[in-house]
Amino acid sequence: MKKQQSGFTLIELIMVIVILGILSAFALPKFADLGGDARVSAINGLAGSARASSAIVHAAWLAAGSTGTTVTLEGSTSVTTNAAGYAEESTAGIATALESDGFSYSAGGTDSSADYELGTSATCHMIFDDDTVPPTVSVDISSC
Repeated sequence: MKKQQSGFTLIELIMVIVILGILSAFALPKFADLGGDARVSAINGLAGSARASSAIVHAAWLAAGSTGTTVTLEGSTSVTTNAAGYAEESTAGIATALESDGFSYSAGGTDSSADYELGTSATCHMIFDDDTVPPTVSVDISSC
């Protein structure tokens, strides 16, 4: 009697490897938690926008003669400024300058500054404080 060899052919092994690769490409994003990184990036982006908006408001205030308590941006948006010409930490101030959809705004946090929170996380937020000149912008991403 002739002895018959058993095992897998090369094409069968290649097909199994290809199928496993395709399955892992679809399964990996479901197991990787990229939501935290996205929240950190959103808060850091908002902080950068707040710094830029504050500088733009101050530049418009200087260009208008360094007087008044409001600055008009883009022809129609009126932003309230403090005595130094920077956007105030109020809904008529930095909130108007930012026009930040998707973030919840609360004025007068524990340190009497403007807070922008992402979603419902109180420890994933940007803090805008106009008590200094220029205003300080900081982030708390301790548990995004």
